[in-house]
Amino acid sequence: MVIHVKATRRYDSTGRRARALHTRTAILAAAERQFLEDGYGTATIASIAQEAVVSVETIYKSFGSKSRLVREIYERGLEGRGDTGAYERSDEMRDRESDPRTIMREWGRLSAEVASVVTPIRILMRHLALTDHEIAAVLETAETERLARMRHHARFLKARGHLREGVTVSEATDLLWICSSLEIYELLVMGRGWSPARFARYVGNLMITAML
Repeated sequence: MVIHVKATRRYDSTGRRARALHTRTAILAAAERQFLEDGYGTATIASIAQEAVVSVETIYKSFGSKSRLVREIYERGLEGRGDTGAYERSDEMRDRESDPRTIMREWGRLSAEVASVVTPIRILMRHLALTDHEIAAVLETAETERLARMRHHARFLKARGHLREGVTVSEATDLLWICSSLEIYELLVMGRGWSPARFARYVGNLMITAML
């Protein structure tokens, strides 16, 4: 007698992860549009759910609140527009390149890329932070982390011998911190009408002139 044993099918979670990512992306896209175009006070979890074609319960389970949605939109924006996050691309490029001018011009380009995505929501967060402690904490943490990252870059430049004589790690940190700020993008691109490409060139050249 031959006994046929039914093979166990391995569970494939790829489709499930793809659907979850699609849902998350749709929710964040709808929330960002409503927050920036309709106003944070006008947007509701229900209206976001309707636009994203999901249930209100799904948004509450995934994010919990409008403040958390803002935080997630902001953190997603910091990754830039590439398939790989801007920070990862920056580090890979920095370690690969030997010419400091190339490094700084690429930093300028990445700064413009990230700022073009994140500045609108950052402006909203700045206003919300006056009364929303959770968002205020997100901004404070983001600035602390950015300063630490710029200090890391400054030490890298010093170790490679790229800094001009007299430019200390502390001064280089501050210069990089200024050049990577969203405020300078807001002033020049959103305020003075510069193109992101012009802004990227300016930031790169500013770093080269100030530090190399």
